[in-house]
Amino acid sequence: MNAVFLAVAALELVVAVPLVLRLAAGPTVCDRAVALNAFSAQVTLSLLVFAVAADRSIYVDVALWAASFSYLGTLVWARLLERELL
Repeated sequence: MNAVFLAVAALELVVAVPLVLRLAAGPTVCDRAVALNAFSAQVTLSLLVFAVAADRSIYVDVALWAASFSYLGTLVWARLLERELL
């Protein structure tokens, strides 16, 4: 069963590769902000699956911290873009 969880965690990271490419080559800052938010969601999901596979609750804490900082970072970027575009 652990092999399945590890495979899912690895696939979550594979899905994140196009998001990194969009983050690097996004035509606008808004595209990059969306890609960064989606990338952090993929990393959080991969950490949660890995926590189940490793049977370690500390990784759940790390995933919760990553998700909360990602959310706050997205809010800061949105506020900054709102001020610059208006």
